[in-house]
Amino acid sequence: MYICGMEQNDDKKLSKQEKPNGNYDASNIQALEGLEAVRKRPGMYIGSTDTKGLHHLVYEVIDNSIDEHLAGYCSVIETIIHKDNSITVKDNGRGIPTGMHEKLQKSALEVVMTVLHAGGKFDKDTYKVSGGLHGVGVSCVNALSDYLKAEVHREGKIFVQEYSKGIPQGPVETVGTTDNTGTYVTFKPDGTIFETLEYKFDTLHARLKELSYLNKGLELHLTDERETEDDGSFKHKRYYSTGGLAEFVEFLDESRTKLTEEPIHVIDKEDNVEVEVAMQYNTSFNENLISFVNNINTRDGGTHVQGFRRAINRVFKQYGDDNGLFKKLKFEIAGEDFREGLTAVVSVKVPEPQFKGQTKGELGNSEVTGIVSRCVSDKIKAYLEENPREARKIIDKVILAATARHAARKAREMVQRKNVLTGSGLPGKLSDCSSKDPVESEIFLVEGDSAGGTAKQGRDRMFQAILPLRGKILNVEKALEHKIYENEEIKNMFTALGVSIEENEDGDRFLNTAKLRYHKVVIMCDADVDGSHITTLILTFFFRFMRELIDNDNIYIAAPPLYLVKKGKEQRYAWTEEERRKAATELAGEGKEDTAHVQRYKGLGEMNAEQLWETTMNPATRILRKVTIEDAAESDRIFSMLMGDEVPPRRQFIEENARYAKVDV
Repeated sequence: MYICGMEQNDDKKLSKQEKPNGNYDASNIQALEGLEAVRKRPGMYIGSTDTKGLHHLVYEVIDNSIDEHLAGYCSVIETIIHKDNSITVKDNGRGIPTGMHEKLQKSALEVVMTVLHAGGKFDKDTYKVSGGLHGVGVSCVNALSDYLKAEVHREGKIFVQEYSKGIPQGPVETVGTTDNTGTYVTFKPDGTIFETLEYKFDTLHARLKELSYLNKGLELHLTDERETEDDGSFKHKRYYSTGGLAEFVEFLDESRTKLTEEPIHVIDKEDNVEVEVAMQYNTSFNENLISFVNNINTRDGGTHVQGFRRAINRVFKQYGDDNGLFKKLKFEIAGEDFREGLTAVVSVKVPEPQFKGQTKGELGNSEVTGIVSRCVSDKIKAYLEENPREARKIIDKVILAATARHAARKAREMVQRKNVLTGSGLPGKLSDCSSKDPVESEIFLVEGDSAGGTAKQGRDRMFQAILPLRGKILNVEKALEHKIYENEEIKNMFTALGVSIEENEDGDRFLNTAKLRYHKVVIMCDADVDGSHITTLILTFFFRFMRELIDNDNIYIAAPPLYLVKKGKEQRYAWTEEERRKAATELAGEGKEDTAHVQRYKGLGEMNAEQLWETTMNPATRILRKVTIEDAAESDRIFSMLMGDEVPPRRQFIEENARYAKVDV
């Protein structure tokens, strides 16, 4: 492990008097505007009102506590999911000020909880770095909660105020004394706003684990009171990292074969911008780069990522040239060649970040490019000089990547040129739809010719296309790229969809979706282990080579039923064991013995065309599961684990997480 610069947690040696404005009080709270629009347009503030938006509420509250940690005043944060799906977030920070706000003449706590753009984040002396830059976090959570209670421990007292839909239900009250400091927020999301109120433990687990790596030395806890362990205690996880991003990279690469023993770890600071980077090469063919600004995941990158890539390209190119390692190559090395098989996490702490767009998906501060580039360049140069053996391994990997990229370009050009020369170039197996409007058109990728034939008969030919796929497609996680374009099923998907992989001026590849022929791409496979494996193979292909289609909400998974329950002329379809039992009981009648006939569908081919249309393809009655990426790092890790060389973890994961009809043995 290579570490330079000062360890970030050395700041803990400073006393509170030496830190900026340790006297955090009501005068530090600045109010900018009110809450009126939040309940009317919640999506503008938290992104959506689906499960993603629901979990975003928790992140907003946790972010406030994280900001206290970044300021040096919080070491423990606890998140609790209660039985009724309400949430409590506790921290041991300074506690939100409760004194009278001079301008608004009400408690600063009430101002923070009820006024949009109010908080200490706008006072540079209170928070040097903050994730919740726009200051809408906790007030938005309050506005979108049926009930919220804020409990503040500070100045030896316990202060409490309760709210409903953002409206205070009374003044701030003193309810007791305490020796502790901190803020406890309990809230229950409003069921009239959110599509679902059920919190997912795994979703919160992934985010808290990520936060522990990003904030080494911070102790995080997650407790789920809806589930109990064997000893009767509630389900609980603790997160704590001493290695920071180096540990994060090792976690992400745990199912890959690494090229170097330990990650390269960079910690540095310039002009009040803190830079932490960890990177490691592995034998895979994919780049896995995740970036953060003030703990915010910048999905679209930005200037910090540009600086990192600039450093990687320049330093490794210079090293290879200086040592004559690229002499035998007959073509130029491209930037992406230096990033194949690279797992990296880039995290910067910026006092005044400028983001592009409302979602904070891309950092715009131009000065950060040079800062990150210089910090990373200096450390990598030193690493290469001190570790010539590891350096040679990396350069050999780069040469292999360049050679494979050159072969892949030829293979791509062959596929795309063939399409141009043969007219439409559409696959012979494709049963296209009549409509030429991509917005209303959808294509079903169907497992096998038999199910494909049934789907062709049952579809609405006006807007539904069918592409049968023969067996299991190539596992793209373990294949050289040029081999992928030689695979018949993958070639058929490229040509049927009308998309192509092209290169920009810098030689970096991108997916051109300008001629995408269908805005809904539906994966339709059998509801068994093999069907789930095929679905996973297809999803891996989309994640690695057509990620834009997932990001643009184009990819869906069909949900065929597992059972048909019949009694006389009455029948019902069931997608789960619970639904099957309920249907059987209801058809049998109250108090009567369950004697309904049950047909178990082992595959799509067991349904006739009418049944397949009615249950799985009819937009009015079907269930489609939209494929989204909530956590890119976790998605990459899971795909790597599922599609890697280790078979047992893959099969175990599929069997534990997929739902199938029970099969008699």
